[in-house]
Amino acid sequence: MTSSLNLRTGVVTALALALSLLLCGCSSFGPATVGRDRLDYDHSVAESWKRQLLLNVVKLRYGDTPLFLDVASITNSYALETQLQAGLTWSDIVGAGAENSQNVGAAARYSDKPTITYSPLTGNRFTKSLMTPVSPAIVLSLIQAGWSADAVMRLMVTSVNGVQNRFAAGGRARGADAEFYKLIAALRRLQQSGVIGMKLQRLEGSEPDVAVLVFTQAPEADEATQADRDEIAKVLGLDRGQGEVRVVYGSGRGQNGEILMVTRSLLEMLFDLSASGVEVPEAHVAEGRALPTRSFPSDPEGGYMPLIRVHTALEEPKDCFVAIPYREQWFYIDDRDYASKAMFSFLLIVTSLTDSDPGKGAPVITIPAG
Repeated sequence: MTSSLNLRTGVVTALALALSLLLCGCSSFGPATVGRDRLDYDHSVAESWKRQLLLNVVKLRYGDTPLFLDVASITNSYALETQLQAGLTWSDIVGAGAENSQNVGAAARYSDKPTITYSPLTGNRFTKSLMTPVSPAIVLSLIQAGWSADAVMRLMVTSVNGVQNRFAAGGRARGADAEFYKLIAALRRLQQSGVIGMKLQRLEGSEPDVAVLVFTQAPEADEATQADRDEIAKVLGLDRGQGEVRVVYGSGRGQNGEILMVTRSLLEMLFDLSASGVEVPEAHVAEGRALPTRSFPSDPEGGYMPLIRVHTALEEPKDCFVAIPYREQWFYIDDRDYASKAMFSFLLIVTSLTDSDPGKGAPVITIPAG
């Protein structure tokens, strides 16, 4: 009798413990998803953003149509339903015909239902976001924020006071003026010395604010710094020692105290990067599927160094920063090419700066969990 009672007690205790553990596990199911989902979705959205941008750069190299899809919202619904059944039948009669029975049952159902909404970049928003030149204020702001002045100018500027940058694609393809390379090199050195900056100035009847390039007055400036300031003044036709210069959008030569800058749209940036930095198989060029990479007499000795190098391979590369399949090839940026990685990441930032949709915010992620 005692052993029978002890056995029944043990079974009941085990069932109670199992039920308790199951209920305790369910109580923390919702909060536990936050740490995992937040990082997982962040990584997935970032990787898809990189792959989409690279795909569009490669498509332009082949004369294909670019298409951008924004992740407008992510809604994920989790559900965990549990059920525990237990039964106990026991007979205290010992001997022939004595019987006892126990049954324990548990059931659980888990569901994960993500709903992702994509918003294509078309129509008026496509025109404004991809084909509208960035403002000179954005160019100077990015330099002020610490991005390399020469790289920003090479990517985002067509001309400064009539001094032309290089452009590798389409009917406007041309080499850079020799003075342009001198200008951006001098700006880069002054940036490193900390003697240039920018500010926004509100002029009467001006909307928005006008960007002003500021040359810091440094009496102790060494000869090299002063030589760079003189070089910039010479190339742009400024007065020597001028401390502040307004920078406005326009072509040609600005008046005294003003720089006219023709900036590029995002689509122009992508065209130039595609034509100068995307490698394509020689067979594709021979068959007319893609144009050969352009070179110009004014290119630096040793060849032009593109801002981003995109390589091609027949098989998926293993050590890459980002890679996409296209036309039975793999196009990728090598993870060991830091300069290309940094410029590609910078380009992703520029795509955000050029998005002109006033009603569009960051992707909304809603994850009900229970």
